[in-house]
Amino acid sequence: MFRWGVLSTAKIAREQVIPAIVEADNGVLSAIASRDAERARAAALRFGAPHAFGSYEAMLASDTIDGVYIPLPTSQHVEWAIRAADAGKHVLVEKPLALKAGDIQAVIEARDRNGVLISEAFMVTHHPQWLKVRELVRGGAIGRLRHVQGAFAYHNVDPHNMRNQPELGGGALPDIGVYPTVTTRFVTGAEPIRVQASVERDPTFGTDIYASMRADFGTFELSFYVATQLAARQSMVFHGDAGFIEVAAPFNAGGYDHHRVTLHDRDHAQAQVFRFPGTQQYRLQVQNFARAARGEDAPVFTLEDSVKNQKLIDAIYRAGEKDGWEPV
Repeated sequence: MFRWGVLSTAKIAREQVIPAIVEADNGVLSAIASRDAERARAAALRFGAPHAFGSYEAMLASDTIDGVYIPLPTSQHVEWAIRAADAGKHVLVEKPLALKAGDIQAVIEARDRNGVLISEAFMVTHHPQWLKVRELVRGGAIGRLRHVQGAFAYHNVDPHNMRNQPELGGGALPDIGVYPTVTTRFVTGAEPIRVQASVERDPTFGTDIYASMRADFGTFELSFYVATQLAARQSMVFHGDAGFIEVAAPFNAGGYDHHRVTLHDRDHAQAQVFRFPGTQQYRLQVQNFARAARGEDAPVFTLEDSVKNQKLIDAIYRAGEKDGWEPV
């Protein structure tokens, strides 16, 4: 069994990933670390972890874990991914891995010199609904793909939340803009050539709170908007000349809507619905990661893929500062 350590008691760890580790069929929750020893002990007691550490360094030095999940603020991801790798631990790090594509090279070097697995935690790439969308699009179910359209928005004006703190890596694009980009790339296997974008920042927080973009992939376009101060919404649509595909809750299935993919024909006369009730994408993610770390054939999001996705986010920011196209 793969022995997990969780580096921090962040909300996403408590609510999503730690329960997924506990429920996984090939791993156990061995340790939780926090800079607050009492908080670490409380979390370990709550989730049944036998070990609690009052510092991240202590957990990384321990032989009680095989790998770590890192849900720290974005600005700390690169540093602690490298430190964990140098301690000989496999690393699943929360998205986004970095705030600049160039920062990921140091993580790649840490992975290679230590012979460990490091992966960015894009749970959506493990969800069967996205495997179905990829199968349908690549199999020609909608004919020639011409346009992908997406939206992801929520409302959060808490000044203490890291998503509203630029020094911690907050902002709409780092937090949720990565999802329309990664799922489009995952489904199509294509990479963008150039982008246009509009980016709006909060005058108080300084973070980007709204971004609207258009990306040229050569044979099709991607357009989407993301926002941190709008009513909650998620949507992804893949539109071809023979039909289109709608993903009801593309990123948080079960929360925003059901686990449902709908394939429409050209004339809107027929629709085929694919349902995936009860799917736990975080559990699938940690199970696949543990298998890959053990040398088994299991899908993981590679650091090379992380570089490509971050290059697109970087280009959107640059495009937001100018008129016209910006190369990726």
